[in-house]
Order: sequence, then C-alpha cells, then structure tokens
Amino acid sequence: MSAHDAVFNRAFGAFLFDMDGTVLNSIAAAERIWSAWAVRHGVNVETFLPTIHGVRAIDTITRLNLPGVDAEAQAAFITEAEIEDVEGIVEIPGAAAFLKSLPADRWAMVTSAPRDLALRRMAAAGIPEPAVMITAEDVTAGKPDPAGYRLAAKRLGLEPADCLIFEDATVGIQAAEAAGAPLMIITTTHQHPLETAHATIASYRDVVLSIDSDGQLRLQPQ
Repeated sequence: MSAHDAVFNRAFGAFLFDMDGTVLNSIAAAERIWSAWAVRHGVNVETFLPTIHGVRAIDTITRLNLPGVDAEAQAAFITEAEIEDVEGIVEIPGAAAFLKSLPADRWAMVTSAPRDLALRRMAAAGIPEPAVMITAEDVTAGKPDPAGYRLAAKRLGLEPADCLIFEDATVGIQAAEAAGAPLMIITTTHQHPLETAHATIASYRDVVLSIDSDGQLRLQPQ
C-alpha cells in the first residue's frame, strides 16, 4: 500500500498542522525581513533564504555562528519585524474552511514561530485559532526535533502515531517522521516539484473530511 493510499484508508484521532507553508503562505513577508537582516549582517541572501523556512529564528541565527551577534536579541528583533509586516500573507487554498470543519479537540497547530507572531499571521490569513497550539516558546529544541509534535499529541490525549501531520518544509517533515506519525505534504508553496514517499496535496480542496461514529477523522481524495 502506498503512503497516499494508507492515509486515505485509515482513521485518525487528530490532525496536527505546521503553520507557515502548510495552512498559510507568509513567504513574501518572511523573505523581505530576513533578506534585509542578512544584508545588514553580511550574509549571502541567495544561499541563506532557503534555510529559514520551518525553523525557529533563534536556531537559524545560532546556526550562522556570526561573531559578536546576540542570537536571542536578533531573534526578538526578527519576530517584532515579522509581527509588523503581514502584507501578502494569505491562506493556503481551502485551509481556513477545512480547519473550521474540524472538532476543536481534534486538531492542533505546531509552529516554529513565537506565539505572538503565529497569532498575528493566522489572523491576517483568516485562519482560526486552535485550542492547542505549540509554538517556539513551548519547546527547547525546534524542528527537526520531534518535541513539538509529541507535545501536541500529548495535549490532545493521543500518541503521534494516531495523528496525521500536515507539513511542507523539510525540517518539519523530519520532525514528523521522528515523532512516528503519518504525513500529508502540502505542496502549494514549493518552487520545485517535491520528491517524497508521503502523500501530497496542493490544496485542502483536494480532500473531503468525514467524522465517523467514534469521532475519528477520515480523509478521501476529492
């Protein structure tokens, strides 16, 4: 059975969602801010930008190991700049309606963004706020570490293997795999075709949600 068929032939206790690139598209805003930051710090923008997606700001800055740079202070600066700039942030097609159709106790958001930034971007894109949201402040190790997804599943009273994780970025996919959860990959924001063994959709309009008599979630291709 292929990953695609496996996802559509079983029930899930809950769905866990990454935010940026998975339920909303904030690439334009993020790259505006990070590009300006990179120029100020003498970092090659072209090679640097692909590394920022799906990762906590503090981890991105720390990884650069720039002399004399306070990673915590710079991450706070980036966060404030991103909160101020939400121009061009939009939902992934069909995401808001799909999330609103889910029972509140059956889904969570797991994002590398700080909470204030996550809420700001979700509001800008019309994405509903979940009852369970794991943000950068809730974990000591960001993606690709699986801690965020494990914590979200725990708060929903489930094991990660009983949840379907929706992701788009390589580090997030690695985190979901490490958590032992099945995956659905959102391909909308990918500039190049993604090679993956996991099931993929370009839009939430590509799937139909149903809830069985036990409250379990099921998907079917549209």
